[in-house]
Amino acid sequence: MGDILFLAHRMPFPPDRGDKIRSHHLLKALAGLAPVHVGCFGDTDNDFAHEHELAELARSHCLLRRSKSMVRAGIEALATRRPVSETAFYDPKLADWVEQTLLDHPVQTIFVFSGQVGQYIPHSFKGRVVVDLCDVDSAKFEAYAKEGRFPRSWIDAREGDLLSNVEERLGQRSDVTLFVSEAEEALFRSRLAEPERSSTIALRNGIDTQFFDPSYVEPHADLAASSGPNFVFTGQMDYAPNIGAALRVMDRLLPEIRAAHPDATFHLVGRAPVSELTKRDGDPGVRVWGEVPDVRPFLAGADIVLAPLEIARGVQNKVLEAMAMARPVLLSPEAATGIDAVDGEHFAVAQSDRALIDRALAMLAEGPASLQMAVAARRYVVEHQGWEAMLAPLAELCGYPPSKAATPTKKRNAA
Repeated sequence: MGDILFLAHRMPFPPDRGDKIRSHHLLKALAGLAPVHVGCFGDTDNDFAHEHELAELARSHCLLRRSKSMVRAGIEALATRRPVSETAFYDPKLADWVEQTLLDHPVQTIFVFSGQVGQYIPHSFKGRVVVDLCDVDSAKFEAYAKEGRFPRSWIDAREGDLLSNVEERLGQRSDVTLFVSEAEEALFRSRLAEPERSSTIALRNGIDTQFFDPSYVEPHADLAASSGPNFVFTGQMDYAPNIGAALRVMDRLLPEIRAAHPDATFHLVGRAPVSELTKRDGDPGVRVWGEVPDVRPFLAGADIVLAPLEIARGVQNKVLEAMAMARPVLLSPEAATGIDAVDGEHFAVAQSDRALIDRALAMLAEGPASLQMAVAARRYVVEHQGWEAMLAPLAELCGYPPSKAATPTKKRNAA
């Protein structure tokens, strides 16, 4: 069996944000099938500090710093009629490395993680191609355009339109296109001009239930000392849907919750918070922590973990992590997408601001019932959402003999 070429828009180490968590576990699983050659971009010094881990796993690798500014990427995109998110991840050095790797090694399968790096698939490559789009980025930008104001709305509408074409081309170029949930797969197929030319399947995210285990984690000291209740939201805090959800809590949910519980505190935990969020630190009941070494103590100290996203694509790792930590989770229907847990049994789902406020107050009042739901949440993810189970079909999808432990894949949508 031949080698695998793995291309990703972000360095899969460390697995400290949603897309990197998925690419990290995919890469580890692929390295168990065959020698893997990895081409990817690093955004931060911390990414490069983990290059030794990538070198230990990969047979060869090319890690490039993504230094192109979004302004430059935008100018290039306008000049070439390409999506900004595609030009932002183009580097001729990576294109040259891909070409040389294919000459030097017996690559059987190219695995592309995220549509931004689909541009590096050579037209001449005759082997198997697997593309993991994760979710439908074009639909996300269309949603941004509807919510935004000109000129940002025009930029996002353009991006959504051009990405839609890129996504369809990648679906036709690949032997199979992966998505993080059945809902994202169905959305992608509903948008195709020629759906019969694309083979697709949902390959869900998993969760490391040994790492996210409340048995081995003490609540953060500040949360433990608080008179509470403590509400926690985690995520990459320069990501628009997370910013929107955090502001929703601060402006629309927290004031009414604090009317009933004056000591209630909202803890915002996640890397790269934008100034719109950091300036809110110190507002009544608001703590903005920014990047922390370990999110688990904050989850362990939460009375309720919130995920009130109004725009969400795919499976939310933040939700799975909170469930694995056996904490009561209150989320929007958008954030619950792709998780087959049951409202009221494993987590609590509410849509409007009023419904979220009422549900939060009820969960606090119920006490033991909410904790029972949290225990059921952990049991659910342990039994149904482990990475090994989620990635069992990967060998077959990539053209390698399935392991004896692999579970059968569902029938793929195809021509």
